[in-house]
Amino acid sequence: MVEHRIGYLIKGVQQAIRHRMDNELRHLNLSTSQYAALSALERSDQMSNAEMARACFVTPQTMQQLVKGLECEEWIERCSHPEHGRIIQTRLTASGRAVLDQAHCLVEAIEEIMIEGLSQPARERLAADLKLCLNNLIQ
Repeated sequence: MVEHRIGYLIKGVQQAIRHRMDNELRHLNLSTSQYAALSALERSDQMSNAEMARACFVTPQTMQQLVKGLECEEWIERCSHPEHGRIIQTRLTASGRAVLDQAHCLVEAIEEIMIEGLSQPARERLAADLKLCLNNLIQ
C-alpha cells in the first residue's frame, strides 16, 4: 500500500510542514523560500547565488528572483567585495535579522507540533535517520 511507503510518508510530511510554514510566515510578509534564503545567509554570508539556490532547493533563476525580493524588502544588502570587485557579497540587514528571528520562532513552533509525542531520544533518532537517508541519496 502506497500510504506505508517511506518516500510517500516523507513527501506527505514535507507538504504538510510547507503548508503550515506558508500560512504562518505569511504574517511576516515572508514566503517559505525567502525564509530558507535568509536562513542560508545567516549560516554564511559568503555564499554565491548558485550555492544559495542549492541550499534552498530552488533553481539559480528562482534564487535570483528571491534575492531581488529580499533586497526590495531591505532584508538583505548586496555590495561588491572590497578586494574583488566582481564578487558580489550578500548580507543580512538588521531588519532581515529581525524578521528572521521572528520566523525562526514560528518555524520552531511548527516543528514542535510535528514531533509532539516523540520522546527526546526518539526525536534524536528521527533526525539521525533522516540525515542518513539524505546522505544516502546525495552521494
